[in-house]
Amino acid sequence: MPSAQDNINQLTDHLFRHEAGKMVAVLTRIFGWQNLELAEDVVQEAFGKALQDWRFKVPDRPSAWLMQTAKNRAIDIVRRQRYQREFAEENAALLKSEYTAAPIIENLFMEHEIQDSQLRMIFACCHPALSEADQIALTLKTCSGLGVQEIASALLSNNEVIKKRLQRARNFVTAKGIDFNIPTGNELKKRRDVVLHTIYLIFNEGYNSSNKGDLIRKDLCEEAIRLAILLTENKYTDHPNCAALIALLSLLASRFEARLDENGEIVLLQDQDRNKWNHELINFGLRYLEKSIGGGEVCQYHLEAAIVAEHSTAVNFGETNWVRILSLYDLLLQMNSSPVVSLNRAIVVGKVHGPQKAIEIIHAIPEIDKLIKSQYLFPAILGELYLQLGDKGHSKEFLTLAIELTHSLSEKQLLVKKIQLLTA
Repeated sequence: MPSAQDNINQLTDHLFRHEAGKMVAVLTRIFGWQNLELAEDVVQEAFGKALQDWRFKVPDRPSAWLMQTAKNRAIDIVRRQRYQREFAEENAALLKSEYTAAPIIENLFMEHEIQDSQLRMIFACCHPALSEADQIALTLKTCSGLGVQEIASALLSNNEVIKKRLQRARNFVTAKGIDFNIPTGNELKKRRDVVLHTIYLIFNEGYNSSNKGDLIRKDLCEEAIRLAILLTENKYTDHPNCAALIALLSLLASRFEARLDENGEIVLLQDQDRNKWNHELINFGLRYLEKSIGGGEVCQYHLEAAIVAEHSTAVNFGETNWVRILSLYDLLLQMNSSPVVSLNRAIVVGKVHGPQKAIEIIHAIPEIDKLIKSQYLFPAILGELYLQLGDKGHSKEFLTLAIELTHSLSEKQLLVKKIQLLTA
């Protein structure tokens, strides 16, 4: 049975996912990019204080308590250091005055200003002078509080590379003092695409977590959906592609309750109890998919959402329209020829044309040998396809490799079961 401290730790961890990004955003808007570490320190202080104070009594509104604590600390820092430190240019003059500093900070901590600050932060992290990979890494770290290992998993990279990317990105934004604003015109479109991709990766890390103990991290998935909806609530950032992403994430999230059994073991799509699917969330996603149509543009999120919608509306696994799904994957591959898209398309090819054809397609993916040795999903899928083919030797070889590569206990258990089927 978890202790009171365990419950507090769990609560603060959950709140960190939902609130830290907002807090860092509004504090950076006050302190300026050059003081990004100071903003992060204030957030850490607030959560550290929560861990101590909440041992005696958890406040009725813990999110508001954290924001209030961060706000009070920000006011204290500005008053003490307004002559020693340069703050954000937007309000620099007002922050130096004893009479206007506190009211300005109070205003920036209002709900609509917090949302505006977070949008500004997301778009600032996605500055075009940074490489796309650096943009994504910085956004995942700064706006959603993902750790280095989680970011490495999301970007199919390793910890050292991610550390260097983050350092390079932080050095750039602090040295250049980039605008903390939402861009306009063509600049908005370019950066919006990266923002949407980043939100997609946040969700994906929650949906197939790299965390050893949790295959599904609902807090990350909820945060990704919240950020996507946030984009649609601003007249400058709202776009059909945002609606398509919301549709995709909502349809995927609808399966949460059916993906694990009572022992925490993975339940494959074909074995899931579709009565456990969240049909309200399915309808929510289908409404956003319909809303996303007609904007004169089709992006990969439209196609991925349409693919998941085919699964979500099938009465059972046997009624799945694999031919329709394969046609959608053919279109998706023209837009995004990434190894993961190629792998997923190969799985569908296996459903339509058999496992041998799917195996041939996977082995033709560029740098497949490297991917097989570094990313568990590739050997895991190959092991399953060879199992379907009746090739027990290759199946065991790839499944064993996948077990070594995955950090998830649930994934390991599933793969072990498949190897046991081979020997049985």
